[in-house]
This record gives sequence, C-alpha cells and structure tokens, in this order.
Amino acid sequence: MTVTPLHLPGLKVVLINLPRSRERRETMQQRLKALGLAYTLFAAVEGRAEQARLFEQVDVPAFQRNVGRDVLPGEIGCYFSHITVWQQFVDSGEDVLLVLEDDVVFGLDFIDALREALRVRAHWDFLKLNKIRAKQPISQGRVGPYRLNAYLGTATGFGAYLVQRETAQRLLPAMLPITRPIDHELDRIHVHRLRHFGLEPFPSQVRDDNQSTITGQAFNAVKKYAWHARLPLYRLRWRNFWGRCFYLLNTGRLLPRNTPL
Repeated sequence: MTVTPLHLPGLKVVLINLPRSRERRETMQQRLKALGLAYTLFAAVEGRAEQARLFEQVDVPAFQRNVGRDVLPGEIGCYFSHITVWQQFVDSGEDVLLVLEDDVVFGLDFIDALREALRVRAHWDFLKLNKIRAKQPISQGRVGPYRLNAYLGTATGFGAYLVQRETAQRLLPAMLPITRPIDHELDRIHVHRLRHFGLEPFPSQVRDDNQSTITGQAFNAVKKYAWHARLPLYRLRWRNFWGRCFYLLNTGRLLPRNTPL
C-alpha cells in the first residue's frame, strides 16, 4: 500500500547531505520514510572541493581568534549549505523551515513535537529539536509535554531545527563574512536579537557513531591551539555569556516560566 507523505501546512522540510555520503543519505531516507514526512534533498556544499571560492568569504584571523584553532574546510561547506538552504526557503514563500542534517535519529514523538512547535510558532524565532550542547536552560513555558527553553549557557548543534521565514530573511545579510562555525554564530542571541530556543525533552538526537564528515573520526581533524594562544577565545566566551545574560534579562526571559503556551 502506498503511503502519502505527510505535509504540514506552511512547513518546508530540507535534508542536507553530501552527495558522496551515500550511506548516510540512504539511512536518512529510510528514517524519513518511516516517519512519513515529505522533504526535499539538498546536495551539501563540499568545502574542500570549493575551498578557494568559499574561503573568500571567511575572515580567517577572526575565525582563529574566535574558535582557537584553524578553519576546517568541511565546516565552511556546512556553513554555506545552511545559509543557501535559508535563501532558497526565503525565496519559496513558505512560513517555516525544518532543516535536517544526515545524522539525525528521530524519537517516536517527533511528529507530535513538530506539530506542537508549529502551534506555538509565535513564541520563537529559531527552535532546536536536538543539540550538541544546551547548557543552563531557562524555561519559557510549557508546550504540551515539552518545555520551550532559552539558554544562558552555550547552545550549539544544527542537526534538526526550525526557523521562521522572517528570521532567516533577517539573519542572512549578517551571516557573512564567516567568523565562527554557524551554530556558534547563532548562539550569539544578544547580537542577532534572537529568540533562539530548544524544545525539550528533545524529540531527536544526533548520532554519527563518532565519525563526522567535518571533524573526522573522533574529532581527529580538530587541532586546538596551545592554551596561551586561546586566551582571546576564553575572553570571548565570557563576553558572550554576559551578553546572553543581559539580553535575556532585558527581554524578560531570564526568569523561568512554567505556564502553558
């Protein structure tokens, strides 16, 4: 029996996958088929193959200062993949974009969580459905069985997220030149004036079996600078922490709320 894929009104779903990562693509296609969710496949930008062109848009000294290591071609390809998907989404006229990377495992509640997130879309600009880090959550209210959380600490990871059309349109001009990984850029909520939240418990998770197309096996492509060369990074982390703190305070989001939305 043929099953009609699920389309949620106003929602565009995009799966980002490197063309050479065939096994990941086939696995995600199986997972999405089981989920019953209609989607579009986006051929990710190959950072190493297009390094000369892409690095014209990278402020390398700023990146090294902000991250404490050299730039990885794969993360620049990842950055351009996401902002290209955003631009296509803005041009499409859809209301909300769900972006999925190719190492996402869905919980049994994923579609329910997605419906709940769309129901309260007036309360967020950018909403994470999984994470790498999500530190010091501050509840902004209950969404069915979930909490809509802001984060005083670091909130990174772009495995599965929702973004509003107006938000993507506003963010795009500020995304270049590249000065840090894209999830670190969006963690600067005080700079972008962003309601950057997570839906917890997260209805999906990232699972790459410690083998990343960006950072390599067990992060072996990541070579951090010596501690003394990373001092600017440590200062930046404190500035970002206090920037998030004052932004959440000034927008009335620093104190937790437990009211239903």
